[in-house]
Amino acid sequence: MDSPYLELRDVTKLFAKVVANRHVSFSIQSGEVVALLGENGAGKSTIMKILYGLYHADSGEILINGVARKIASPKDAMALGIAMIQQHFSLVPAHSVTENIILGNASGRINLAAYQKQVRELATEYGFDIDPAALVRDLPVGVQQKVEILKALFQKARLLIMDEPTAVLTPQEAVKLMAFVRRFATAGHSVVFITHKLKEVMAVADRIIVMRNGEVHGDLLRASTDEKELSTLMIGRELPPLPKELAIPASAKEMLRLDGVSIRDAHGGCGLEEVSFAIREGEIFGIAGVSGNGQQELCEAICGFRPLASGSISLDGRDLARLGIRDRIGLGIGYVPADRQKDGLVMELSLAENMILKSSYDAKWKQWRLLDRPRIAQYANSKIQAYSIKAPGPDAVVKELSGGNQQKLVVAREVDNGTRLLIFDQPTRGLDLGAIDYVHKAILAERAKGKGVLCISTELSEIFALSDRIAVLYKGVIQGIFKKTELTTEKIGLLMAGYAIDAEIPNMTKESAK
Repeated sequence: MDSPYLELRDVTKLFAKVVANRHVSFSIQSGEVVALLGENGAGKSTIMKILYGLYHADSGEILINGVARKIASPKDAMALGIAMIQQHFSLVPAHSVTENIILGNASGRINLAAYQKQVRELATEYGFDIDPAALVRDLPVGVQQKVEILKALFQKARLLIMDEPTAVLTPQEAVKLMAFVRRFATAGHSVVFITHKLKEVMAVADRIIVMRNGEVHGDLLRASTDEKELSTLMIGRELPPLPKELAIPASAKEMLRLDGVSIRDAHGGCGLEEVSFAIREGEIFGIAGVSGNGQQELCEAICGFRPLASGSISLDGRDLARLGIRDRIGLGIGYVPADRQKDGLVMELSLAENMILKSSYDAKWKQWRLLDRPRIAQYANSKIQAYSIKAPGPDAVVKELSGGNQQKLVVAREVDNGTRLLIFDQPTRGLDLGAIDYVHKAILAERAKGKGVLCISTELSEIFALSDRIAVLYKGVIQGIFKKTELTTEKIGLLMAGYAIDAEIPNMTKESAK
């Protein structure tokens, strides 16, 4: 084999006393797709940010075509042909596709028509159907990702780093992205593919590098490994299977009901339109869809954060219309929001303080007119133990915890609050395999206690693994409600993209909402 296109040798990076990367060494060949796997905190994002010039290594070296290179900034990386497409896009919504692509790469008097022609030719070469004159804000999220890719291709990238590239895509869009990755590699370029989806790794990677605790714990050819071995390397142990599904008794009572719920967004547009469904005791009702199609509005309507334009919501037969947020919490509604740091936690407060955010007014936490701090600390300690939260103690500041441990904290609090209904919006977003397994088992355990569960996720594997029934949400409209056995990945992907599917699966009716 020829000398590698890129090589990392003994790269070490420390943040204060925390070792993010320890003597990391691996290589990437021209024309190779390398998948980088690892739990949160494993060091995979840090090593890629070093390669892209966002971080600087404390020791070690980077070689390109056998020559040691210093990458002090993303500008240096781009000059060497290295481009990075991060999970959160860096596009300017008010600008056109072409303007975003040439931003920072053109100066002086700009011939926009000529650049539009270049962008159109580049898009055609790689099979992307994109209007160069379209405004980014008007594009679906899958097309916006293609714009990010075209930016890298316009800069003549020879190594493309892709961080969780399918997180916001439908299954069909993900398949097209995988085809692009293979085509890009076939042209002699290289790709580093950071993902936690093992099926995608096995579908597209030539080689797989597994990191744990800042070190490389595996460098394997795709053909010589399997998903079980990879998951064991990632977390250091085998994951036991999820508990078997429980049949919902025919006598199970209806718990939550939405009838014709519509919501207007801040601009007067439609956030939700005529949404109707019901959830029974001991049922997990899954909602699939690409982020931004009304999921957050739905959660906030049930919890009382948003007023209804029309329709009704009831819990255990009680109309929630006149009840505020605190009253709904008192009825037993727990809510795990999609953005734990923005909407689920106060990052500057301690773990114990966050545990009682929604119940601090309860008499049980008071001693005279003051908070009973020792009792609150004891309660928080019990949850640290029960949920295996890695924290020094109840006084630890939440911002110092890892994302997975922050999520466990929110889940622990909301499971206690949600004595009747639990709402999970993207319950495992950004989590590693071990934390995902833990959260899934916590959801199933609460279902077994007879609670109703609304589970919203963009991860189809999660929806299929947990749900009893599945609804698909597109632009605020329920596309249909189905039994799990009635759906395939292809059908649910079409529904997520707003397409009608074959007549054997009916659209939702008033009766199907029951």
